[in-house]
Amino acid sequence: MKSADHFKQLGEKKIYTKTGDRGTTSTFHGRISKSDQLAIALGAIDELNSWIGVSRHHTALDDQLKSVQKNLLIIGSSLAGSGLTITATETRNLEKLIDKLTRELPKLANFIYPVGWLQVTRSVARRAEREVATLFLDKNFPKPRNSIHILKYLNRLSDALFTLARWTNFKAGIEEEVWK
Repeated sequence: MKSADHFKQLGEKKIYTKTGDRGTTSTFHGRISKSDQLAIALGAIDELNSWIGVSRHHTALDDQLKSVQKNLLIIGSSLAGSGLTITATETRNLEKLIDKLTRELPKLANFIYPVGWLQVTRSVARRAEREVATLFLDKNFPKPRNSIHILKYLNRLSDALFTLARWTNFKAGIEEEVWK
């Protein structure tokens, strides 16, 4: 175990920088207002990633959700201008997961009431998708390469989260309530 003196010698790195105190934040594109659509989209992706973190502790699908978190970090970084991006393979992986879990579920012919953490996470995913779609409508925003993969991934992610929610509830013996 390291001593307190050891850490003092290394220097203390503070979590706060004070650079955002006037309502701006930094991206690879430069400083932007926190009210800028890019900041709003990044915040929605961050919130979604946090909800996925909460959901990881309420399901048996930890590995799959951790992979989603990794992809969301890549998407956020890509939107901020890092040059990173996800590929069509990531969307296909979500589709394979949806198909696999759907085979284990009862057929769904009606709308159901959303129940559980993953349903909250799904609705946050839909909002994040809308915020990114709005960002991509801005002709001045330098869209990341393969930006279509970001939109497809976010769209499929909400479908995957809906399926994960149904599957998790099914495995827990929670009956789906049909909306009438």
